[in-house]
Amino acid sequence: MSLGHRIANLFSRSLRSRVEREIDEELRSHLEMRTDDNIAAGMSPEEGRRDALLRFGNPVSMKEKTTGADVTLGIGSVWADIRFAFRQLHRSPVLAWTSILILALGIGASTAIFSAVKPILLDPLPYTDAGRIMMLWEMKGSARALPVTFATFHGIAEKNNSFDAIAAMKPWQPTIVAADRPERFEGQRVSAEFFRTLGIVPLLGRDFNASDDRFRGPNVVILSDALWRRRFASDMSIVGRQVRLDENLYTVIGVMPSSFENVLAPAAELWAPLQYDPSLPADGREWGHHLRMVGRLRKGVSREQATSELALIVNGLAQIYVKGYDSTGGAPVGMSVNELRSDLTRGVRPALLAVLSAVLLVLLIACVNVTNLLLARGAQRQAEFAMRVALGAAPGRMVRQLLTESLVIALLGAALGIVIAMTGVRALVALSPPGLPRVSAMSVDGGVFLFALGLTTLIGVAVGLVPALQASRNDLQTGLRQSARRTTGERQWTRRILVMTEVSLAAVLLVSTGLLLRTMQHLFSVDPGFDASNLLMMQVQASGRRFDSDAAALRFFDEALEQVRRVPGVVSAGLTAELPLNGDADVYGVEFAGENNPNGEPALRYAVTPGYIETMHIPLRRGRLFNEHDGPGAPTVVLISEAFANRKFPGRDPIGQRVRVGLDAGHPDKPWATIVGVLGNVKQQSLAMGDSDAFYVSTAHWAWVDLAQFVVVRTHGDAAALAPAVRDAIWSVDKDEPIVRVATMDKLLAASEAERHFVLMLFEAFALVGLLLAATGIYGLLAGSVSERIREIGVRSALGASRGSILALVIRQGMALTVAGMLVGLVGAAVATRAIAALLFGVSRLDPVTYVGVTALLICVSAVACFIPAHRAATVNPVEALRAE
Repeated sequence: MSLGHRIANLFSRSLRSRVEREIDEELRSHLEMRTDDNIAAGMSPEEGRRDALLRFGNPVSMKEKTTGADVTLGIGSVWADIRFAFRQLHRSPVLAWTSILILALGIGASTAIFSAVKPILLDPLPYTDAGRIMMLWEMKGSARALPVTFATFHGIAEKNNSFDAIAAMKPWQPTIVAADRPERFEGQRVSAEFFRTLGIVPLLGRDFNASDDRFRGPNVVILSDALWRRRFASDMSIVGRQVRLDENLYTVIGVMPSSFENVLAPAAELWAPLQYDPSLPADGREWGHHLRMVGRLRKGVSREQATSELALIVNGLAQIYVKGYDSTGGAPVGMSVNELRSDLTRGVRPALLAVLSAVLLVLLIACVNVTNLLLARGAQRQAEFAMRVALGAAPGRMVRQLLTESLVIALLGAALGIVIAMTGVRALVALSPPGLPRVSAMSVDGGVFLFALGLTTLIGVAVGLVPALQASRNDLQTGLRQSARRTTGERQWTRRILVMTEVSLAAVLLVSTGLLLRTMQHLFSVDPGFDASNLLMMQVQASGRRFDSDAAALRFFDEALEQVRRVPGVVSAGLTAELPLNGDADVYGVEFAGENNPNGEPALRYAVTPGYIETMHIPLRRGRLFNEHDGPGAPTVVLISEAFANRKFPGRDPIGQRVRVGLDAGHPDKPWATIVGVLGNVKQQSLAMGDSDAFYVSTAHWAWVDLAQFVVVRTHGDAAALAPAVRDAIWSVDKDEPIVRVATMDKLLAASEAERHFVLMLFEAFALVGLLLAATGIYGLLAGSVSERIREIGVRSALGASRGSILALVIRQGMALTVAGMLVGLVGAAVATRAIAALLFGVSRLDPVTYVGVTALLICVSAVACFIPAHRAATVNPVEALRAE
């Protein structure tokens, strides 16, 4: 049975039930009256009731006949209303299609945005008891939340009583060497409890166990369903087979189900155990802040209880592992425990709520616009309404008819809006910033469809109620006397108020858009600390067993850099383990000589080659840069950022000061390094963030050679055009090493503010639609007013009124509405822009430049909207106008 038939049957049963109750009461009343009459005539009560029943016949049969007739009449009346609504739309196709398109735009945009907001902010995560899954972060001084060290994870996993399971994870990018070129995969190194913490089991094979995650344990891997299907053709015998990753053989022990959504690393396609050393050597990788930690709370344990217990545990760990924690800037002061969904969405929640508010404003403007159109149409149908009242139509019947017409318009708009929403969702997925979680879950599903259906019903009633109520209050005599070209004063005032509402809502959208636009201008006027023009970057990963020794890895990168420098068009080139604005932050401790602070100061670490700073055009404020003499075996020298120097050495020269950096910090047996230069501040995580403390060390002097490094190249011309040649130069040294993240620094600079740009783009679209709808409302009101006042304008012209005075009369009417709506809107904007305050940078939400600019734009657009009907009024021929009357 089709959905339409089911709805019709449901409606029929509801109507039949109501009618049956009414008929039961009526039959009972008639039987009682007839029985009373018989008793009054001398019959006994039993005889009187029996006679009454005989006269009325079988009550059940009579009720069935009456009910069937009334239900048929009721359904027929509803279908008659629907048919009449379609006939009215056919008679006014321009108004009908304009209303449908406006509502389709509003409903479609709202549904598309709701499709994005729903999986991110409203739906539970796709895990069993997802509300019990928590993200755990180390808390350092000044309440900074950091990724955890393995030592912290290991200690908490052993000692806690608050969690059923706890897991740690870090990115893993293994390489498979294909026939033509190496392919790098996105994956994760995880502890054995990772999938159990999320409540997911493999579709094929088995999960990790404790023996897999031991130090120097077996090479085992679990594949995602997508990778299994794409790379291994859905081979059901994959479990037990070996695959070569980074020149090492790994045994496949499992395949995850296709339904598994990894919100912690959406791009990950394979997983292997962490296999860290549980003995926690003081100079090992176990102390780096590079692991994310997730846990599943036990039932009955609150987040607050878990936080208190973890604080006690890390306090004990800090006393046991003093040296290890000192190498990374000190032990944690506690742990932050956040619900997984809240943790994932914390950064994007303000932006999504702001966008949702903006699209609801657009929808409201669309509804107001359609209401205005229906009011204008109602003004032309006053004589029709009056005639129907004269023929006996009840006010309720009139209201029902007009609401049916508006619901038909809304449903047709919704049907087209769903198509717009599907297109919009695809566009949102394509344009969404990289950090937006659960992008793959965005779709027009059943929940979204119900949202659109409910929204449509609400809109249908809302846009039709005001015209319907006004039509039901039509005075019979006035309605029959008035021509179709006249409108009552009450109706005119209603339409004017609606137009002012449109203008005020559009002003709120425009101010919000203006503030975001000014924010982007301020952001991109911020000095990032380097010159991004003609700058190309790409990441090279040294993978395979031949790079187990630091000497081999260092030799490969040195040779690759030398080949890159020989490429025609390359001005200079350098290598760095950490690139500004790439989304990473590598923090290590810095211990200064003469200070009683063995923990050191946390600062960003840049391990770079000579030539990198010159290539980036990072300014040298004091001292010197790295040179060819700062190689292996030479004394360690360090550069620090200007912000770091000003904070640690106010009014003093930092050149020559001694420091220990990284794993050497806090270790008296390690040699001191010397500060030889101070560099300008570089923005690392965002243009909107303040200047960070940072230190630079030569790759030859760092504790290890980073196997993933960025090649940075300054070119004579178009940097992007030189990418293939630079890539080939690197592969001339070793063709098996993957090269990824190829981009110009200009693009990376823009991508660093992708979230704000995404929000601005949507606000610009919504503001443009709102402005056009507001201008359309002003134009429609004035055009209708001119049509209704043709005789008055003709009389004015005949009595000597100039064209200029008539033009000014109409424009003044429209601009008065604009100014009134604009004033209300600007006040509303001052309040509403609190919703986007978190997205603003360098500009107040009461920025006068924005408000003045929006005022000027609204006045200009409104003037154009007013001029067209005003010009028509000014060119009215008085003779023809009076003859038509």
